[in-house]
Amino acid sequence: MALSAGDVQFIYSVLANSLSADAATRQPAEALLAQCEARQGFCSCLLAIITSRGEESDDDVRLLAAVHLKNCVTRCWRNSVDSPAIDNEEKVYIRKSLLLNMREENGKIALQLAALIARIVYFDYPKEWSDVFSVLAQQLQTSDVFTSYQVSTVLFRSLKKLSKKRLAFDQRNYSEITVYLFDYIWNLWKSNAQIVLQNFSVLSQHNSSLDQSNDLLLIYERWLVCLKIIRELICSGYASDSTTMQEVCQIKEVCPVLLGAIQSILPYYPFFKERQAKPWSHAKRACIKLMKVLIILQDKYPYSFAHETVLPAAVDFCLTMITNPEQADTSFEEFLVQCMVLVKLVLECQEYKPGQIGFEAVGSSEHAIFDQRKNNLSATASSMVMSVLPADRIMLLCDILIRRHFIYTATDMNEWHSNPESFHHEQNLLQCTEKRRPCAEALFIILFDNYGVQLAPFVASIIHDVKAVSPPLEIEITAGMLLKEAAYTAAGHVFDELSKYLSFDEWFCGYLSIDLSNGNPNMCIIRRRIALLLGQCAFEIKGVIQKEVCDVLVGLLGDQDMAVRLAACSSLCYAFRVFGIWEVDLLECIPTCWAMCFKLIGAVQEFDSKVQVLSFILVLLNYVGDDRIIPFVSELSQFFLKTWEESSGECLLQIELLDAIRTFISSLGYNSPLCYGMVLPILQYGMDVDSPNALNLLEDTVLLLEATLSNAPSIVPQLLDCFPYLVGIMNGSFNHLEIMIKIIEHYIVFAGSDLLQSHATSLESILDTIVGNADDKGLLTTLPIIDLLVLMFPQEVPPLISSALQKLVFISLSGGDEHYPSRTAVCVTSAAILARLLLLNRDFLAQLLSEPALIARFQQAGINQNLLLLLVDWWINKVDDASSIEKKVYAMALSVILTANIPGVIEKLGDILRLCTSVIIGGHGRTTSDDSSDDTISSLPLSDDPEYSNTSKEFKKAQIRELDPIRKASLVDMLRENLKECAALHGDAVFNAAISRIDPLVIAQLWQALEIE
Repeated sequence: MALSAGDVQFIYSVLANSLSADAATRQPAEALLAQCEARQGFCSCLLAIITSRGEESDDDVRLLAAVHLKNCVTRCWRNSVDSPAIDNEEKVYIRKSLLLNMREENGKIALQLAALIARIVYFDYPKEWSDVFSVLAQQLQTSDVFTSYQVSTVLFRSLKKLSKKRLAFDQRNYSEITVYLFDYIWNLWKSNAQIVLQNFSVLSQHNSSLDQSNDLLLIYERWLVCLKIIRELICSGYASDSTTMQEVCQIKEVCPVLLGAIQSILPYYPFFKERQAKPWSHAKRACIKLMKVLIILQDKYPYSFAHETVLPAAVDFCLTMITNPEQADTSFEEFLVQCMVLVKLVLECQEYKPGQIGFEAVGSSEHAIFDQRKNNLSATASSMVMSVLPADRIMLLCDILIRRHFIYTATDMNEWHSNPESFHHEQNLLQCTEKRRPCAEALFIILFDNYGVQLAPFVASIIHDVKAVSPPLEIEITAGMLLKEAAYTAAGHVFDELSKYLSFDEWFCGYLSIDLSNGNPNMCIIRRRIALLLGQCAFEIKGVIQKEVCDVLVGLLGDQDMAVRLAACSSLCYAFRVFGIWEVDLLECIPTCWAMCFKLIGAVQEFDSKVQVLSFILVLLNYVGDDRIIPFVSELSQFFLKTWEESSGECLLQIELLDAIRTFISSLGYNSPLCYGMVLPILQYGMDVDSPNALNLLEDTVLLLEATLSNAPSIVPQLLDCFPYLVGIMNGSFNHLEIMIKIIEHYIVFAGSDLLQSHATSLESILDTIVGNADDKGLLTTLPIIDLLVLMFPQEVPPLISSALQKLVFISLSGGDEHYPSRTAVCVTSAAILARLLLLNRDFLAQLLSEPALIARFQQAGINQNLLLLLVDWWINKVDDASSIEKKVYAMALSVILTANIPGVIEKLGDILRLCTSVIIGGHGRTTSDDSSDDTISSLPLSDDPEYSNTSKEFKKAQIRELDPIRKASLVDMLRENLKECAALHGDAVFNAAISRIDPLVIAQLWQALEIE
């Protein structure tokens, strides 16, 4: 039943109750709202509540109504299977009412309404709401500044939402919107800019704080929203000119004006900073947003930006802000960052590098013209960049970046001293668009990439100069010390290009090692930088000095400053990966490294620090490897166990620990039992599905168990006792099925008898769960271990897993589908297991196929035939889908069937003999990994080869397969004997009559294969 205007008050009371703190009141109301959502008229009632402003309407209820309306529109505006659509009449009413009620004084509700309108525009424009933008543009012209500001917000939200449509049709629609709206919005923005500047001028003439009118504040906000609309219209209305080669005229129209606005507003910043807090905030915000728009436009439209009125002026202005000390008072860090970002984008812009485009499409004149135009535009842009960045200015920019913008500030030093550990990570995580120093470093790297030949000797000279301004033994933080740190930072970023002018050996011996000899706490600035620098230069370190560098870094692991220690850890982690190509053996450093790591991880507090130390330990494990790690097993085991116990509740850290322990196990190889005292308790905790952190730790714990089993020389009782935990894991989900099957296979291959003796029930439960619930992919992963079990224990296992085998019978005889190859593969493999069961335990298969529950299940499916005969038909009909070994199993099983006194078997003699003949004379089918090894198993070595140990799982499987009686048995001999028994069973007359109905050619081939005259 539809809701009407008479139900508005009822819906209002339900909304009010759903806000109640009393659960007894709130929960029924929430349920009632969910029911009402499916009724026509609900959205109209919500809209009526939203627009009913006054003392009688609670804003919290109106806000909740707005949220519900937005969500309801998202779910129900379009037809869907899950929810009925809002009817067209109600949609028309909602669209009209929303546009008539734009003036909303509650900011939160206004934002919800803007988002709501944007979603409807996304759904309905242009087909059902073609006039929405013309109506919004008209309302934007109202003299009511408040309404105009809200309309601009709605317009921006709608345009942004609509820009997410990427189809060509939608893109054309957006281009039409841009053409329609751009001129008006742009003129509105320019007129508002004049008002903002006039307001700033008036305010600057007063030394004391002066309140701004509400209308002026709204005009300012509308001005910024219109800036976002302009950005959205251009960026979504026009494709990038780097792909279309079409000039976007709005770029050369807009960018100079934006730059002019920045230049006009920026001088007010220092004045307002001391006197007018709100105008100061407005000026700061405006400059940053204007510069960000310039950056966005340059990035998307590099060729259009490379206009004589745009690129030179913008880059020159930014360079002036970066390099001119007189601008220090007018600029501020966030703005300087944006200036650096723009210069960086220009310098790294591939479109501004001539000669990047070739002429590969010589045969196409259109392509050649296109490429020629690109090259011409690139050359023009390059000349513009060169005009604003002559050689002297390049040198000046490089110098200023190092001497001014690389320098740590007083704030930086306070943060360092208050929390060195946090400071270290913050410096590593800062993005080049967030803070001045990392942005300056990114700009320096790009500058050096472009002008390295010019800058390399200059940077090298700075390295030499800093020795004079910052003597190695100084104990106070001076400007010289900070400059030395900045110079070392610069050198670290580009040292591979400095090697012609700066010998690492001389630098290390004559500068760095001397600096490191000063252990004063204030010298931590230099020690940390050198620690990072040595990691950055690892590839350039040659000869005997490698060992000295390693010793220095190891020594810094014990520094009194935590930031220095973590920097050394980071560089060692990287350097040890490089040390593999070094000529020196660093094994003697390892004991000290272990000891330092153990101390360091106990001293740090933050997660990132602990992960960093663990990463270094992993690198060391890989570096040491194999038998050389054995002397450290005891210490490492104690460390891992202690860290695990202390990290209780820190799931992310424990996940990292599990990964590290897995590497430790792999490094030990078959010596891994040495650390079982540490590993086993961790495995038991991680695999316990009832533990508090089971969900987070399970995957990594399962991987650790697999690694432990893979590297175990044998399955000890403690490892065997982990098997029951797999039951709970498999009952929970199949997310880890593939790795779980590998684990179960390890247990079967290495401890089959013990497994059946100790944990038969668990094994049965696992297999029954998988066969009864897994999809085809999961079954294909699991069936090989069932086959392996039947092969290894043909008498013991089948009765144990009877339930799973019954399900396999049903799967086999349910039939494959040629449209679903995986289902066919499952059926073929299942049937092969049953064929093996017939050969190895005939009595049990007969018992299995006569189970009342299984027969009843087939009868429910409409199948009342003899199950064994159905299985015979399946083997015959699907043999072409089987692998070579499965074909042999099928053929041998069918030959055995010939000896069974079952009505109907003799009628299938022809089909059976045709299949057996085909297999005997070498029929081909699909191959598997097992097939590829059939001919090579006997040639596998039993020892000697270190890369193929006799204790590996694959080798054990190969040995088991080699002993498979079916592989050893001769189908020819078996068929010959079974044919004799079949003839005796049915009598010569019946047998010969059945033979006479078979194609003589098949019989001739068969007799020849069987060597029967």
